[in-house]
Amino acid sequence: MGKIFTKKVSETVEEEIEKMIESGKFQSGEKLPSVRELCDLFGVGRSAVRDAITTLKGKGTVYVKQGEGTYICEFDSAKLFTNHMLIPSCEDIKDLFQVRKILETGIAEMAASNRSVQDLVRMEEILSNLCINGWEGDYHFHMAIANATGNKSLIQLVQTISTTMKKAMIDFHRYIQENENIVKTMDEQHDKIYESIKMGNPIKANQSMINHLQYVEEIMQNNILQKV
Repeated sequence: MGKIFTKKVSETVEEEIEKMIESGKFQSGEKLPSVRELCDLFGVGRSAVRDAITTLKGKGTVYVKQGEGTYICEFDSAKLFTNHMLIPSCEDIKDLFQVRKILETGIAEMAASNRSVQDLVRMEEILSNLCINGWEGDYHFHMAIANATGNKSLIQLVQTISTTMKKAMIDFHRYIQENENIVKTMDEQHDKIYESIKMGNPIKANQSMINHLQYVEEIMQNNILQKV
């Protein structure tokens, strides 16, 4: 029998603060509640809160201004692969979309050449439930394409960027649910990406992916990012 380890109270507090940052309840650049207020909020002692803040500071999630308090760090693209919890600004999202267009078109090409039967089956399964699963289904479809490349570094890149853009993409999917034409167009685009990968046509896969990403980007810029 192995030992059963329980989490420290400070680790639980750390995780709860991280969840609040991920959800946007605590915004980038915003000051955290005081230690006493966090103690009351989580029902814990001062040492647990202080330890949690120290750990978050070490992660680059928060920083402390002496005599003022603790603040949420601003999103920094240099920390993209070390901390993708922080909420990116509209400009950051635009930059990340540029990266997606460069990255995922190449990934679609590679997937068309490297995909296995199992990869195609996985994509088919995701597409059959895409309208039900919204953002999550969209995320899994793009991840399935990345997985089809067989390149671990590319898979990690797509996962990291997708996680960083999660809130913006969830907002996007909420918006398009009110427009059947957009949903239909996106379904058709996903089908074209899949068919080109299934056919083993890298050039067509590249073009299908860029058409899709440009379409999503335009909708986001005109309807989502302007309201953030």
